[in-house]
Amino acid sequence: MNVSPRTLLVRGMLAGLLAGAAAFLVAYLLGESKVDAAIAIEEAAAAGHDHGEEAPVSRALQATAGLGTGVLMYAVALGGIAALVYCYALGRIGRFGPRATAALVTAALFVTVTLVPFLKYPANPPAVGDPETAGRRTALYLLMIALSALLAAGALILGRRLAPRLGNWNASIAAGAAFVLAIGVSYGLLPGVNEVPAAFPAALIWDFRLTSLAIQTTLWTTFGLAFGYLAERALAPASAPKEAVQPTS
Repeated sequence: MNVSPRTLLVRGMLAGLLAGAAAFLVAYLLGESKVDAAIAIEEAAAAGHDHGEEAPVSRALQATAGLGTGVLMYAVALGGIAALVYCYALGRIGRFGPRATAALVTAALFVTVTLVPFLKYPANPPAVGDPETAGRRTALYLLMIALSALLAAGALILGRRLAPRLGNWNASIAAGAAFVLAIGVSYGLLPGVNEVPAAFPAALIWDFRLTSLAIQTTLWTTFGLAFGYLAERALAPASAPKEAVQPTS
């Protein structure tokens, strides 16, 4: 059955919306307490200084409507991008069905877009990081995402070229090893960022980073399951029901 990329794009964005809702729940239930604790530390450190104007948006609104809107928009955008990658990968990475292809694409995007950049530049709670270096830190993080995506594409091309000589399994292992090696070199070449205050609780940073990773894992896992189901329904719809067999007399 021929399905247009637009059909899969819409399903990818819908799956992203569902994934965003799940990620929002995790962020609200697990992450907001860490954010509040970090803000309390920041306010205590600045207690002797003039705070200036009050924030235009309340903390309660930030933790609910603001957080939900941001997460949902982010998830829908990622869902659309993932659907386009899926359209390209379908039928080109082996004899996998729609759900299996969705799982492989989702896992690859999670590693490329989330895990690899996170390991180099992990998330930090409020009060950690110099505001004057925010632009530099953002640029480094985006550069790491771009490098990871390019290296993943290169590893995929390498694996396909080695497959006729080494076989699919050995070619996949070689391509994966090349990707890991290239990422390691990138980690070594790119500058590190360590702006954590000496007095900031290490346990809070650790908990915040684990929660951030849990949110991303929830988002990508939910997306993979939802999009795999929706893509399969679009690409392999249920066959027409069989005609009922008339009982014999």
